Amino acid sequence: MLPWKRLLRPLTALLLTAVVAVVPAATAHAAAPSSGWNDYSCKPSATHPRPVVLVHGTFANSTDNWLAFAPYLVERGYCVFSLDYGQLPGVPLFNALGPIDKSAEQLQVFVDKVLAATGAAKADLVGHSQGGLMPRYYLKFLGGAAKVNTFVGIAPDNHGTTLDGLTNLLPYFPGAEDLLSAATPALADQIVGSAFLTKLNAGGDTVPGVHYTVIATKYDEVVTPYRSQFLTGSDVHNVLLQDLCPVDLSEHAAIGLLDRIAFHEAANALDPAHATPTNCASVFS
Repeated sequence: MLPWKRLLRPLTALLLTAVVAVVPAATAHAAAPSSGWNDYSCKPSATHPRPVVLVHGTFANSTDNWLAFAPYLVERGYCVFSLDYGQLPGVPLFNALGPIDKSAEQLQVFVDKVLAATGAAKADLVGHSQGGLMPRYYLKFLGGAAKVNTFVGIAPDNHGTTLDGLTNLLPYFPGAEDLLSAATPALADQIVGSAFLTKLNAGGDTVPGVHYTVIATKYDEVVTPYRSQFLTGSDVHNVLLQDLCPVDLSEHAAIGLLDRIAFHEAANALDPAHATPTNCASVFS
């Protein structure tokens, strides 16, 4: 066995351990019922007529990723739902690792379920990291554009990531890319230049009828370069967090897990008719 193959398993274990360390909730929370969201008796109000579906990121799940943002929206009168997707056999709690196109099919089923339960004609989507990328496949190839009004991506890897250049080293390790694709397809799909991203972005980043917002931070250490997160299209609002609050130091995880400035801007995108300026004081809103 080549030396890099012997190192892969402990390196993967170390990565998983690091992920657990940065998620602000104990792993046990992932199995606990959510509080205030995923309430299928919730009926959207006239003020917020569309349910909001939250789409977690890689290695995350439907609870831990949204322990702060889901209650934030519920308190503001939204019907809020979140799903688990991209599960691999024998890998509990850590989701969004399966092929992204298959994860988009899971989102398709979930949105239909939410619309049927709430009676709404359309939903809004908010995703973090891979959750800000995967729904674009649903919108573009699985009929999602007819069922979604607004899509907000928080730190999404819309054009892939180099992981600060680390992915450029893969060609120097024979077989590494094939092994990555086999073991964790979603990670391979998110590398710059992947077949998945080539298909997704061919012919344009967006589809008609959907309002897109992207919220990025210049301190993102996972999706690099950070400007690759931004979309191009006629109905796109690209936002750099530090343009709203220059002293905001949130990186990739924090912007989606606990940054109330990002939350405020996402809420503005969901309800532009009642939007208020987003700035450093939004941490108190």
